[in-house]
Amino acid sequence: MGSQDEHTDGTGRRALLGAAMFGAGGAVLGLSGTARAAGAGSAGHGGGLKSLPVPTVIGHRGASGYRPEHTFGSYQLALDLGADIVEAGDLVPTRDGHLVCRHEPEIGGTTNVADHPEFAGRRTTKVLDGVSTTGWFTEDFTLAELKTLRAIERIPANRPHNTLYNGRWDIPTFEEVLKWQDEQTRKRGKQVWIYPETKHPTYFRKLGLGLEERVAKLLHQHGKDKRNSPVILQSFEPTSIQRLNKLVDNPLVVLLSAASTRPWDFVEKGDPRTVADLITPKGLREIAGYAQGIGPTLDLVITKKADGSLDKETTLVADAHKVGLILHPYTMRNENPFLPAEYRRGTDADAYGDAFGAFKRYFATGIDGVFTDNADTGVLARADFVNG
Repeated sequence: MGSQDEHTDGTGRRALLGAAMFGAGGAVLGLSGTARAAGAGSAGHGGGLKSLPVPTVIGHRGASGYRPEHTFGSYQLALDLGADIVEAGDLVPTRDGHLVCRHEPEIGGTTNVADHPEFAGRRTTKVLDGVSTTGWFTEDFTLAELKTLRAIERIPANRPHNTLYNGRWDIPTFEEVLKWQDEQTRKRGKQVWIYPETKHPTYFRKLGLGLEERVAKLLHQHGKDKRNSPVILQSFEPTSIQRLNKLVDNPLVVLLSAASTRPWDFVEKGDPRTVADLITPKGLREIAGYAQGIGPTLDLVITKKADGSLDKETTLVADAHKVGLILHPYTMRNENPFLPAEYRRGTDADAYGDAFGAFKRYFATGIDGVFTDNADTGVLARADFVNG
């Protein structure tokens, strides 16, 4: 497949470029004293984070620019389009304790549950991380009940073409994803990586549906809880990553939202710190004590002006690299409304803008990878960047 050839073709140049980028950040990744060797020092054994191309192209919820997110159709297409890692998936629990892949526990917007009269009575309003949310929630359904539903496009106004595939796929379980990963690795003759996320872990722990132990148990059963395992775990709640750090040896990533926000576990614990505190050198050193990377919103890498255009490059990439953390920011999308203002093109709100220009600008900051809804665009943009 062409995209795989491109990966192997650019390896030597990429390694040089990577070293140059890390050097610019003030420390070569892996030589930093505080860098945990997990994932990093293991490249020589053909595994671990260092075996991935840099910048890494991560299929955000699969190939969600082209298929309803968190379906095997979306995951499969992400691999076909050349993604190095597939974000399979955002993990939420069922009432009977299974883990399934949905962007949120509320499934009214991502499944056809509203078309099922037998579940009309399950519609309810809950407070989810401080936000009143009305709909249907995975924790109110058994796995067998959820399996009667079908996935639909989450943002049909932006992506009407994806609605063609509504109803084609069901909701995958995490166990099914782990088996799919092995099948795809065998079929493609190349290690397939996945990047699951624990969603709202504090909320679910209060319901008696702790996520981390369930994730760890499945990874252990499938032999994928090791330092070199091709499974990176992520969460917006630092305490979830700290909990996982005690349960598994996988590479771990702390997700970071807007600078002014507070992780929900901090809110619950009365920890006054915001994301702005976590991205200081001190905050990053603390994260490096239990994680291998951060997943910041792209606005933490380059800030935006009031008009939505790019403003100033921050020191986040250099500061994170200094303490041995990799950066996988989110999310690059091809459509105008999701791009910085200067990369939007034409008058059609949802037409594609200059995504290649935006990828180039973000890659130039020295990030180690990026989440994208359009893996094929990301792979081409990386080839331009590495070979340019």
